[in-house]
Amino acid sequence: MAVAGASAGSDWLSFVYLRHNLLQKLTVPFGFDFLTTKSGPSIGETLVDYAPTDDIARAFVVGLLNSLRVMVIGIVLATLLGITLGLARLSDNWLVRQLALVYVETIRNFPLLLLLLFLYLGVFVKLPAFDNRLTLPGPMYLSKNGMALPWFAGNEATVPWLIALGAGVAIALLVWRWQVRRQVEQGLQGSTFLGPALICLAALGLVGLLTWSAPVNPNLPTITGNLVEGGLQLSSEFSALLLGLTLYSAAFIAEIVRAGLSAVAPGQWAAARALGLKPITILRFVVFPQALRVMVPPLTSQYLNLAKNSSLGVAIGYPDVYYVASASLESTGRTVEIILLLMSVYLTISLSISILMNVYNRSIQVVER
Repeated sequence: MAVAGASAGSDWLSFVYLRHNLLQKLTVPFGFDFLTTKSGPSIGETLVDYAPTDDIARAFVVGLLNSLRVMVIGIVLATLLGITLGLARLSDNWLVRQLALVYVETIRNFPLLLLLLFLYLGVFVKLPAFDNRLTLPGPMYLSKNGMALPWFAGNEATVPWLIALGAGVAIALLVWRWQVRRQVEQGLQGSTFLGPALICLAALGLVGLLTWSAPVNPNLPTITGNLVEGGLQLSSEFSALLLGLTLYSAAFIAEIVRAGLSAVAPGQWAAARALGLKPITILRFVVFPQALRVMVPPLTSQYLNLAKNSSLGVAIGYPDVYYVASASLESTGRTVEIILLLMSVYLTISLSISILMNVYNRSIQVVER
């Protein structure tokens, strides 16, 4: 206890000394009042309304939303692709196994920055100009400005449909878990998806009768002069960053999945086959749940890496929070404050991912009695 108290006191004295030394070296007063300055940087891609005349604090919010968008979507896509590649690495098909091996070993040995520059400068920027854009069925439009894809627009019935869907899925999951536990305990046979599927369909059918409207309306991109209106519009910078993070992280996740599945004892496969279970059933109910206990900790590290690596988007001009911080630093000169703010943002995001993954990791561990 005495050692711990002495260490804490030493840390506090070091902090006080560094703070005093820093304040002595600064040529301007330390503070975050610059965030209210009406001179935010120019941001070409936003999820909310923003103008350069807005204050720097709003610019940070816009940049943070852009960062969170690429982080969340990237984690989801990288996980799905990584699981697919990890299963392919263990496939009985020689060609599939070798193709997955080549992909993993190639992508993992490229620097991520090089991959991002190649995708942006060698792929997306090489697309035709907007006047000579590529038009694909859908309609979909591709140019060096980005992609425009068909999407959906919400209406007055969207919220009731989402509430009904959420309630139906929650009840269906509870019923499904009860059915699976009942089958395991009593050795019963039969499908466990019919009841939950009927519950979801009943919830959606009920809200459909009440609203008498579709939950969304199709929103197709249209060309108006030199602009694209409607649909889902993705800039070249966002597309290159998301694709690069997904491809790069998926290669590492694939090896984690392969290692996790390989860590399950071969006797588990043999015992499940002896019971007459199908391979997909064995993987879903026997092998994968056990492999998750090995996979989740290294998966957490990969998710953290993906979140932090998203800051490399500044190299290709993606307006994330790091881009906003760099632009604000040039206009205000508040180096220390902006770096502290940026560090706090990434620290908060990383701790949030760690907490969520640790909670999930504890939920899947074997509880000893």
